[in-house]
Amino acid sequence: MIDLALLDKICSTPGTSGYEKRIRDFVVEAATPLCDEVQIDAMGNVLAIKKGKKDLRVMAAAHMDEIGFIVTHVDEEGFIRFHTLGGFDPKTLTSQRVIIHGKKDIIGVMGTKPIHLMKAEERNKVVPISDYYIDTGMSKKQVDKFIEAGNPITRERQMIEMGDCINSKSLDNRISVYILLKTLEALKGKTIPYDFYATFTVQEEVGLRGAISSAHHVDPDFAFGLDVTIAFDVPGAQPHEMITRLGHGTAIKIMDGSTICDYRMIEYMKKTATKSKIKWQTEILPAGGTDTAGLQRYGKKGAIAGAISIPLRNMHQTIEMVNKKDVEASIKLLVACVKGLDKYNWEF
Repeated sequence: MIDLALLDKICSTPGTSGYEKRIRDFVVEAATPLCDEVQIDAMGNVLAIKKGKKDLRVMAAAHMDEIGFIVTHVDEEGFIRFHTLGGFDPKTLTSQRVIIHGKKDIIGVMGTKPIHLMKAEERNKVVPISDYYIDTGMSKKQVDKFIEAGNPITRERQMIEMGDCINSKSLDNRISVYILLKTLEALKGKTIPYDFYATFTVQEEVGLRGAISSAHHVDPDFAFGLDVTIAFDVPGAQPHEMITRLGHGTAIKIMDGSTICDYRMIEYMKKTATKSKIKWQTEILPAGGTDTAGLQRYGKKGAIAGAISIPLRNMHQTIEMVNKKDVEASIKLLVACVKGLDKYNWEF
């Protein structure tokens, strides 16, 4: 069963790239009773460490940051201009509520030129992000009391259940934060073969920055990336375009735009899932990347790396959607993989 109250708290707690303090504080509080030690490195990554029987290191990483914006200017009428933190689809922004995190949290709404005033040629074009502004309903004098350039901005959207699915902002990648916390919970009191570093990283959405620094620090022998992937299982999609499908199980990454996963890890994950009767599918993502690339490359000796990917519809849009059974399968697979690493032949 999905702990909806926990997931709602994880998704609603703000934390854009570079401004992860609130979600980091929550993760530290949640992870501390589930592990042997919690560290926070200089960049802000959280490392929740559970000791194993042997001194090899296993690292699983889920990034804490969500896509968002940053205030760049407040004009003379009090309207706010902004820059993106992470990738956005501009057509999804019109009339969406956001929260500006200044001296206090202020609600605003994205605005642009009304369609009634657009020229004919403008109506058929996507409005560029540079044409958007945020309206708080306040004068410049009021805005200036609470908001200044450099304040982060997040989306305002409530998590809901829809059929067998969960619908929310920031499931990329807060669903993986949830999965990693639940993995620690499942491993509490259990003996595991190797030291397990459950790592909650920063600044993934702007270039895998936290994963790179934390992997260099941990220097893992084995590594698992945890992130969402595209589920394009919708009307009009061809079978070869779907990448993954909701409800068809957790996804075992083969490759994406930044990583070719270790073939030994791929086979280990497939065999572990099959043996444990965990529903799974494969993922080959032509473009884009995840923290897996940082985990694989930036330890001092490299790592035998793979990834658990959670199928997601509407990626990087106002809302995103995952299937509950896929989430549960992802937790089970990570737990089983961590527990069985010493029983597999890792020779080339």
